Amino acid sequence: MNNRKENSTNTINESYWKDHCGIAFTLSAIGGRWKINILSYLLHEDKLRYGELRKRLVGISERMLIAKLKELEQDKLVNRIVYQQVPPKVEYELTALGRSLENILILMDEWGETNM
Repeated sequence: MNNRKENSTNTINESYWKDHCGIAFTLSAIGGRWKINILSYLLHEDKLRYGELRKRLVGISERMLIAKLKELEQDKLVNRIVYQQVPPKVEYELTALGRSLENILILMDEWGETNM
């Protein structure tokens, strides 16, 4: 959902760093206020429904939550599970790749608690 021009200097620089720097790549996958919070909630729960995530993410718009969940799914950090029933039921869970971020998220939380 990136609206920037593909040939802009900013886009080219971002692409270069994401391909050549582990920290930049990690931040592109988990960066921003919403992604990190979604990952954190899913880390502490096996699965969460869309509505449960929305309630926990105070201030997030429906459009933003959908966009961030899609990005996390595209980056293979989150699985979207659709149950064929009426009413429809959708749950989200971390993938093995998403779970591999656990130590990073814990260290970030500890650092933030200590220094805020």
